[in-house]
Amino acid sequence: MKEYLVNLTWDDETAVWIATSENIPGLVLESGSLDALIERVRFAVPELLALNGTKNQTLSICLRSERREQVHV
Repeated sequence: MKEYLVNLTWDDETAVWIATSENIPGLVLESGSLDALIERVRFAVPELLALNGTKNQTLSICLRSERREQVHV
């Protein structure tokens, strides 16, 4: 089973989560909610892979999230 890594990164300037992947061409999604973005990724990844020629395959999606915050002491 092939595994695809999807990076979920918080953009503080625009206040949205952004999903991208180096091995899924065309994957760029955003949402204000991490849960909503994960749902969008679940539907978009198989469609994008099919458009890029990957068909009839069971796959695994690894979601890696990162959010950095500044704090003052």
